[in-house]
Amino acid sequence: MNAPKLGWSDVTPKSVFLNRRAVIAGAGAMAIAGSVGQAQAQVAASTSRFSTDEAPNTLEEITSYNNFYEFGTGKEDPARNAAALTVDPWSIVIDGLVDRPGTYDLADVMKDQPLEERIYRFRCVEAWSMVVPWIGFELAGLLNRVGVQPSAKYVAFETLVRPEEMPGQRAPILEWPYREGLRLDEAMNPLTILATGLYGEEMPKQNGAPIRLVVPWKYGFKSIKSIVKISVVADQPQTTWNMLQPSEYGFYSNVNPTVDHPRWSQASERRIGAGLFAGRQDTLMFNGYEEQVAALYAGMDLAANY
Repeated sequence: MNAPKLGWSDVTPKSVFLNRRAVIAGAGAMAIAGSVGQAQAQVAASTSRFSTDEAPNTLEEITSYNNFYEFGTGKEDPARNAAALTVDPWSIVIDGLVDRPGTYDLADVMKDQPLEERIYRFRCVEAWSMVVPWIGFELAGLLNRVGVQPSAKYVAFETLVRPEEMPGQRAPILEWPYREGLRLDEAMNPLTILATGLYGEEMPKQNGAPIRLVVPWKYGFKSIKSIVKISVVADQPQTTWNMLQPSEYGFYSNVNPTVDHPRWSQASERRIGAGLFAGRQDTLMFNGYEEQVAALYAGMDLAANY
């Protein structure tokens, strides 16, 4: 019996990964640029000041254990079913309270946006977690480029609807398209990125190719995948899980170990890949990003505004 073929990201220790990142990230930048035609992108080789020093999960773990209901409800379904998704060409509608609305192809969306590696903690509302080395750029850069108007208060997002390629959409599991939203100041926070890759490679389809949102201080379902529409609006937008069950999934959904989900505790989490007997670890307020984002919610009752 042949041994399984493992890539460097399946087995590489963190220290080696950091030393090799300049090479890998540079290669990833070229791959990403190639996938969007004339996009000029180069990943910064240095560690971002926003990156955690925790060891990333392996590429295998990140790409084989996902929630992406457009491809099925099982954790393995996205990896099993996402290969048929067409991600090139890709365009995003940007509309609402912006000075330059339009339909932008992916190269235009990425134009003049400096790509950077961000190693972020990722916390699912289901009380499991990972550490992911994303490649992306700050959402604020794109919003500034299209010109946010003074009356804007929120940013709304929508995922692709293509049931012939996304088999989960053939059933009424959720109301399609998948929708998410942020307050404008959350969207403009430098931690908030649009990710186009991970581990120095193009974004895998099961992880939200070709472009997804990453908001590391919020539960993972807020980080919407395979984005096709961004709307800047005055009123709080509807969001998928809040529409389905508002008593369980709030609009803000900040990681908060003191506010339990109605059906389970949020005080601790299971780190994927840590091993069967590794135990659980305490969940950090705002997933460990309290210093960067707590001021956004000054004066708010975080329990009442979950």
